[in-house]
Amino acid sequence: MVFRGLRSPLNPSDLSDTVQVQLDLRQPHTQSIGVRMQWTPTTQRQVWQLPVWTPGSYTVRDHVQHLHSLRLFAGSSERPIRRLGPSQWLVDLDQLEPLTLDYTVTARDLTVRTCYLDPDVAALCLAGLVMELDGCRWSSHALSVLAPEHWQVHVPLDRLGDGWSAADLDALIDSPVHAGRFSSTAFKVAGQDHELVLIDAPPSGWPEALQADVEAVCAATCRLMGTAPPAGDRYQLVIQLLERGYGGLEHDHSSVLHYSRTDLHNPDGYRKLLQLIGHEYLHQWNVRRLRPLEYRPYDYSRAVVSEGLWFAEGITSYYDLTFPLLAGRSDRRTLLKDLGDDLSRVLLTPGRQIQSLAASAREAWVKLYKATPASRDDQVSYYGLGAATAFCLDVRLRDAGSSLAIVLRALWQSHGVHGRGYGRGDLVGLIRTHNQELADALAEWLDDPDSLPLHETASMLGLDLVPSPSKDPHHGLTLSLEKGCIVVTRVEAGSPAQLAELVVGDELIAVEGLRLRRMEDLPGLLRHRETSRMTYARRGRLGETSVSPVSGVDHWQLSWDPGASVQQQELRDRWFEFL
Repeated sequence: MVFRGLRSPLNPSDLSDTVQVQLDLRQPHTQSIGVRMQWTPTTQRQVWQLPVWTPGSYTVRDHVQHLHSLRLFAGSSERPIRRLGPSQWLVDLDQLEPLTLDYTVTARDLTVRTCYLDPDVAALCLAGLVMELDGCRWSSHALSVLAPEHWQVHVPLDRLGDGWSAADLDALIDSPVHAGRFSSTAFKVAGQDHELVLIDAPPSGWPEALQADVEAVCAATCRLMGTAPPAGDRYQLVIQLLERGYGGLEHDHSSVLHYSRTDLHNPDGYRKLLQLIGHEYLHQWNVRRLRPLEYRPYDYSRAVVSEGLWFAEGITSYYDLTFPLLAGRSDRRTLLKDLGDDLSRVLLTPGRQIQSLAASAREAWVKLYKATPASRDDQVSYYGLGAATAFCLDVRLRDAGSSLAIVLRALWQSHGVHGRGYGRGDLVGLIRTHNQELADALAEWLDDPDSLPLHETASMLGLDLVPSPSKDPHHGLTLSLEKGCIVVTRVEAGSPAQLAELVVGDELIAVEGLRLRRMEDLPGLLRHRETSRMTYARRGRLGETSVSPVSGVDHWQLSWDPGASVQQQELRDRWFEFL
């Protein structure tokens, strides 16, 4: 799609200090968006660039791969431009006059971090659409959207005439655009106006209690932080249902969630949706306004490393488990089940013995968001391990007469309220005011792999982390079906399969001379022998090896210790308060 016709300003009023941005969605069947930006330069050398990443999703996405037909006009004349890099351009001007930049972006990637358009819906993350103009980052930006007839357009910005106004580029990029024919309702949290936008209703309809439950979860989050929502009277919660999907992205004044419609109407699935809502809502405080110092301000042109991501996401992931309980929508035993599931995933990840929590956060840009099946052997997620660390911190702070919530609220008041970025020293210093030994232990937990005292911490609450044995023999292989062939996609470190010298990419042919045609048949073929002969193909050549499966752990679960002391039970009760 290319803009055609007269290239006049989008708003002929004063352009000297406002960047005009227009999005054209009127041909949704092309899945292409026309973008026009207009501004008045203050220097004759102008550079502009498209962000290479989306804040909140720490990997380089190179949004520019979807951009084409870039043209620049000074007045009515097209000007030649020069590319400085994959996402950056330059023009040298003869005189300072209003500029118009036109380009097209294909929008076919339906995630909360990218842009998507079809004849039914537009779901746009503006980091993939809007250029950062030289000298204009802190200038006001005005947004207008041309949409098909009868479409509604939702943007979490203040209205300005027929469009919207953003204080600067950061505010604009941070504001997702959703358009189409779908429902929205208003609700309040702590007296502040909120909007709930629901996209793609399930066949049986949205749960009747959804809005009330959303309000309760958001109110519980405010109680945790001890303040009204910092977004004030402008917060938008978008839930888009998909056939399969799970994810969310936080913004200053909104959050966007993708969720599986098949999970919506079962109790576990619905509770996990409420947890996801609470997770993104808490990010109003922790991540959006209370940020690691490396992200103040954002640098859209490159990957920016920060170990603070463990706190940003790990603490939030810990508390999201608690919100259904704090909102009165769940109970203690269910919370223990959910927490046990999270701790189990950490304990069953071999990479926790290789990668520290701080390293996981620092390497997010090149590892977490680019994970393969084999990544579990040398990596661990700072979401999961961060939540487990938060659990250990909270229990031990409770034992010292404080809590993690108190620390989080104090950090909010000292840094988040004032827009100050925090570092490790700020976190350790706050914890030291409550427990010197715990502050010293945190450095070990952050820097030393497999150093987190999960079993000991659970025991302090009169809880046990109990392993459940796997019903199938453990061989250490992860398989996939590729063009009718059973292919190895992961070999667990130290597993029987690795000892048998099987590697990623091998095709499994037979076990004890019996043809292997389905992945689910492998456990049965291995079950009745201590050692089994396995035929495989590697780079087109047949080979044989012997695999000796062992017993394994299917999962870990948190259970009540019937012999818990009075002291353990009292600490457990204090921990369950969470606030």
